[in-house]
Amino acid sequence: MDLSSLSRFHPRLLDDLRAYSRERLAKDIGAGLTVGVVALPLAMAFAIASGLPPQAGLWTAIVAGFLIAALGGTSVQIGGPAGAFIVIVYGIVQQHGVGGLLVSTFCAGILLFVMGWFRLGTLVRFVPVSVVTGFTNGIAVLIGLSQLRDALGLRVEKMPADFFGIVHTVWGSLHTVNPYAIALAGLCVVGLFVWPRLWAVDSAFRQWLEGFDQVSALRATSRLPAPVVALVTLSALAAWLEWPVETIGSRFGGIPQTLSSFVWPDVSWQTVRQLVMPTLTIAALGAIESLLCARVADQLAGGRKHDPNQELMAQGVANAVVPLIGGMPATGTIARTVTNIRSGATSGVAGMVHAATLAAIVLLAAPLARHIPLAVLAGILLFVAWNMGEWREFVQMRRFSLHYRLMLLSTFFVTVIFDLTLAVELGLVLAVVLFVRRQSSLFRVDVQSRNGEIRARLYGSLFFGAVTKLDALEAAIERVEPGNMVRLDARHLLLLDTTGLDTLTSLLETIERRGARLWIDHLHDQPRSLMERAGFLPRLAGWTADPNAGYPDDPPP
Repeated sequence: MDLSSLSRFHPRLLDDLRAYSRERLAKDIGAGLTVGVVALPLAMAFAIASGLPPQAGLWTAIVAGFLIAALGGTSVQIGGPAGAFIVIVYGIVQQHGVGGLLVSTFCAGILLFVMGWFRLGTLVRFVPVSVVTGFTNGIAVLIGLSQLRDALGLRVEKMPADFFGIVHTVWGSLHTVNPYAIALAGLCVVGLFVWPRLWAVDSAFRQWLEGFDQVSALRATSRLPAPVVALVTLSALAAWLEWPVETIGSRFGGIPQTLSSFVWPDVSWQTVRQLVMPTLTIAALGAIESLLCARVADQLAGGRKHDPNQELMAQGVANAVVPLIGGMPATGTIARTVTNIRSGATSGVAGMVHAATLAAIVLLAAPLARHIPLAVLAGILLFVAWNMGEWREFVQMRRFSLHYRLMLLSTFFVTVIFDLTLAVELGLVLAVVLFVRRQSSLFRVDVQSRNGEIRARLYGSLFFGAVTKLDALEAAIERVEPGNMVRLDARHLLLLDTTGLDTLTSLLETIERRGARLWIDHLHDQPRSLMERAGFLPRLAGWTADPNAGYPDDPPP
């Protein structure tokens, strides 16, 4: 192997540790402990919502979180299970079982690593913002719908994966609503909204509160992560009042207090063929989510920008490993990454501490998790879905172009009504089609006839989507007299593709049949290069094969 190729794989952690200090270590440990506690309820909630046992989410957060922090291309990103995967993972589990999910995740990990190795990380930035916003909002709606079962306490044996199936099942089960579950989910959502704003009061009220001895203690507790506070307090409330609600223990039998066992996916060519589209969706979604998260981390943390290719390789390694322990897909997570940054993280050590914290909690306190009501986890996910959606984009849609609105709404509705795979495909196809349409509308031709001579100026890019704009020039050429000149001014012609050149060739043949000549001047490098390689230039008036003479810009008088 060429040793120089190994330089492609260069984790950011290697650079961060060169000037590492005790002060930075203390900050990273503090941040890692905080994020580890925050990740606990989210990892369980994402796994349960995806149709998997809670330990699948926990061990994914532990193993993938450690690998992404150690091998990634950013200093402060936290990896693990994410809400964006819930819909696609649930669909795969329903159609192909857990074994199909493991195979699909493993193949997606290999694909992500290959994308990073071949420097394709920057291509993810070509996905239009409208497409990303559309399927993000669609996923948020589906996450919210999928949690109605546990938030309402419905007696449903198995929830379908599609929109109409979910709506039909929920509607048909409303007679089984559990008011205690509704109370817990409602208190959880309200608490998650209120807790971070607990001390966002005016100064006069804050000064009045200072007179109470308990204020300093309350202020200290208000800094605890809201999901953890909701999980602990509402679980204790439900247990104390003995509310009849479903818990992790009643549905899953609790969380094993042991290391996750090694699982080898049943990989066969037939299985891989059936999972091509889910695999591509997991890889594409993981790449988009992780690199968007990395960009957010760059903006908040400042300093050195992330390496998108190294980040994709780290995501690939993590997603290739987690199926071996029965895990689920992982990617960069914005909420936990922001928490990590605000807690003072300076390097990937914080992410590794976050993984170690989760592992310690699972191994030491797993029996306590059996008492957690599923309605509380549903409330946490409802809050996540609300924060995940960019709902202001719908309100401000009038400001944007028709193209933007069409891509956003199409991707959104297809995500909600059909599936995420089709939505991403449709969004990208629409983006390409609308881009071609817009670029073709920018191309124009100004045609003038003077003393039997035709003069035309070309503006923009002459490519396959704009060749019909030459119809006016073609009509003028049909009337040119023998011995006259057709002059094309190409100083504003920025791009020429083979279809555009083929159209020019057809015009040249028409001109030659009528006994006239074609002159093109002020050619830019790209159109000139294509014309030379295609043998088009030697057929033009005034062309010379002398490389020093080139092609004159001024025709003879």
